[in-house]
Amino acid sequence: MKAIVVTDQSAGTAGMKLVERPEPQAAINDVVVQVHASGFVPTELEWPSTWADRRDRDRTPSIPGHELAGVVTALGYGTTGLSVGQRVFGLADWHRDGTLAEYVAMEARNLAPLPGDVDFIVGASLPISGLTAWQGLFQHGRLQAGQSVLSHGAAGAVGSMVTQLAREAGAHVIGTGRADDRQKALDFGANEFVDLENDALEDIGGVDLVFDVIGGDIQKRSAALIRAGGMLVTVVGPAESRPTDGLAIDFVVESDRRQLNEIVQRIRDGRLRTNIGKIATLDDAVATFNATERRAGKTVVRVRS
Repeated sequence: MKAIVVTDQSAGTAGMKLVERPEPQAAINDVVVQVHASGFVPTELEWPSTWADRRDRDRTPSIPGHELAGVVTALGYGTTGLSVGQRVFGLADWHRDGTLAEYVAMEARNLAPLPGDVDFIVGASLPISGLTAWQGLFQHGRLQAGQSVLSHGAAGAVGSMVTQLAREAGAHVIGTGRADDRQKALDFGANEFVDLENDALEDIGGVDLVFDVIGGDIQKRSAALIRAGGMLVTVVGPAESRPTDGLAIDFVVESDRRQLNEIVQRIRDGRLRTNIGKIATLDDAVATFNATERRAGKTVVRVRS
């Protein structure tokens, strides 16, 4: 099969190569999925799990990519809940070969059924962005109707999901980003927008929940805005700043079939829109990843037409 591999951590996306690899086999409780589309997050190349296994042993050349939509082609021993020929989408294990390939073997529990009226490209754009937003807002942030949310990067893949889900839950959402992100953030449902390069973040007053995808000085300034009992939720590593009278939580997104079902149902009935920035083929994916222009939204690779 065709697959994109990485071997040199210092090379970044420039070190990616499209090669031929053996098709994977399904282990116990696994399925093999013929990948139709794969999402890609550039920061994957900074994650230790891309380069080493759980015992910290080198596992290169490794296949990156962890989001996928495709069709089940084989079941491992003891696998239940899915069937050969079924359309699925989900989030592959961080420490195993990923989804920038024509086939991937992964645990069945990390997949959910993909309804026939949802395109594979859309399905592949959802797992990381959708689950990150869902878990940050509801599982870790315990968001309630009537609260206010500061959604950083509101025009991005995760931030646009945060904005939409928070609005649906009855929150007042303040999005942030660059000046040219304003209209996109508002279109995704932000009630207000702060241009982080030109506006004073502190002018928004207090908020109940900050969803941080930036870190650094922005995280520090945001933490100071959190009301008593509020929450800072971050996905950029351990929180360096904490609210004076509140909680700070950092988390790594996990696959969850029930949550995937909730997310895709919202796509189907129009309550949620995905945010796709660029679609590439597997053959031109490496060149797309190395392009220098800025793209807001998820990069999706069409593996099979």
